[in-house]
Amino acid sequence: MPPFAVLHVCMGNICRSPMAERLLVLAAQQRLAKLDPDARLGDLLRSASAGTGGWHEGEEMNPPAARQIRLRGGSVDGFTARKLTSAHLADADLVLTATADQSDYVHALVPGAAHRTFVLGHFGRLLRELDLAALPRAGTDPQAFAARAAALVEAADRRRGDDEPQPGDDLDDPWGRGDQTFQRIGDDIDEAMYALVDALLPGAPRQA
Repeated sequence: MPPFAVLHVCMGNICRSPMAERLLVLAAQQRLAKLDPDARLGDLLRSASAGTGGWHEGEEMNPPAARQIRLRGGSVDGFTARKLTSAHLADADLVLTATADQSDYVHALVPGAAHRTFVLGHFGRLLRELDLAALPRAGTDPQAFAARAAALVEAADRRRGDDEPQPGDDLDDPWGRGDQTFQRIGDDIDEAMYALVDALLPGAPRQA
């Protein structure tokens, strides 16, 4: 059973999407530590990212983005920016974009990915509207986790219907701005990642 693959997409893959990639890992690690310390995150979930443009391909994360991850307890080790390809999208079970423009880019690149592609802020709103009790049981074994994760994406897509993302669903681009802006964007991403983990692995409070 391959791990459930989440792909985070922004413009240059050095600020927003890397923060989302690593903050999802952090949130999931913290949850597993409470629910099942013997479970291996890599057996359940894979979090990756890419950018719609290739200007920064091969570069490290933008330093203020990396600082936000480290301050929250996450790791930036091994990160390298990359340009989004159709192969990345083919491997993803859930695609979360920073903005609606990037969602449109994904749709144009791989039209078949539309049903599993969401603007991050829109996805967060949809999660609050879903009946999570109707999903398959939650579990830390790969089969149960994969079944619940797949059902969650399908439920979010059904709930979305023809509703378009709202302007407020977009994440501001913090590139070239100060640490205060990166902290605000990091907080927004953090909230969305913990909401996703809460939906996938409920049953324990967020780590303080």
